[in-house]
Amino acid sequence: MLSYRSSLAGLATTVAAACSLYVPAMAAADTSTVTASTAPAAVAAKKVGSKTLRKGMRGPRVKALQTLLSTAGFKTATDGQYGSSTVATVKRFQRAANLKASGVADGKTIVSLVNATDGSAANTSGGYDVRAIGTSSRHLGDRIPLRKGMSGHDVKILQDFLQRTGYATSVDGEFGSGTVKSVKKFETDQQVAPDGVVDAADIDLLRSLVDGEDSGVSATQPAATTPGSKATVGSDGLAIAPADAPDAVKQIIAAGNAIAKLPYIYGGGHGKWEDKGYDCSGSVSYALHGANLLDQALPSGNFTSWGEKGPGQWVTLYANSTHMYMVIAGIRYDTSGRAQDGSRWHTSMRSSSGYTAIHPPGL
Repeated sequence: MLSYRSSLAGLATTVAAACSLYVPAMAAADTSTVTASTAPAAVAAKKVGSKTLRKGMRGPRVKALQTLLSTAGFKTATDGQYGSSTVATVKRFQRAANLKASGVADGKTIVSLVNATDGSAANTSGGYDVRAIGTSSRHLGDRIPLRKGMSGHDVKILQDFLQRTGYATSVDGEFGSGTVKSVKKFETDQQVAPDGVVDAADIDLLRSLVDGEDSGVSATQPAATTPGSKATVGSDGLAIAPADAPDAVKQIIAAGNAIAKLPYIYGGGHGKWEDKGYDCSGSVSYALHGANLLDQALPSGNFTSWGEKGPGQWVTLYANSTHMYMVIAGIRYDTSGRAQDGSRWHTSMRSSSGYTAIHPPGL
């Protein structure tokens, strides 16, 4: 049996394998960027109205709000229920659009969202100003979307942010081919459709890399529990551990929660445990480290010969040379999908074809 604790020397210098792009087909419509006005968005813009929407409300106006958030690039359930997930998505849009991130869709937020999804930027190099400030001194988020051919201070900030996060970009305020290339690379690394157009969701993701994003959960804070042997995912995107699970499983889930909402960063978590973001293998390594099952992070390819072969009773890792994820107590822990719903935890499964299944001994 192969040891399930890493004792290999020099792994700190190992470059983490790139995580493969995986966007579930059912989420394709939610990862599309804002182009010309689509019929659903145009109808939603009329239905949403101008009065404040907030948590606990429901009905066609809430559904219209959710439709516009989806058009802006955020994965959002259009169920007409203003719950915790809609609050979180509204906050993400507000951060992208330079508004107070309250989670309440007030008049300013609704106007900005309608403007951001209007599609006018598809027909003019000047883009669409979500706040109608009428000045060239726009900050990133004042115009959504940003695309090739546009210029200005907000484009320069975009380029600076891309450069600061490791994407070689000329900071000249002109959205040219070089900036398109950098944006596509950023989108690919963040596991969203690489179209080179910067929508509201892209802006929020980029800001989370530059400014950092706190998940609000300590790695030592125990995970909440639910009766039985199956884990669930709460409305806040964090996992709820099954009460019947061994302590090690609860510790893995608690550690996974601590970084569940942090950005995807290629190579993140390799070389140091506490990082601003984590890639696929870095994320799984961090979660396993929380239960003292791993001494240092491994690249995804190395996990194919780690632990014991085959699915486990509680924890199963699926790994190949380019990507890995974990299923624990019936839920999936995977960087693929984080950009769409804001968390590494998912209740949906994915095909394990092409992956090696392994598990920690005893789990």
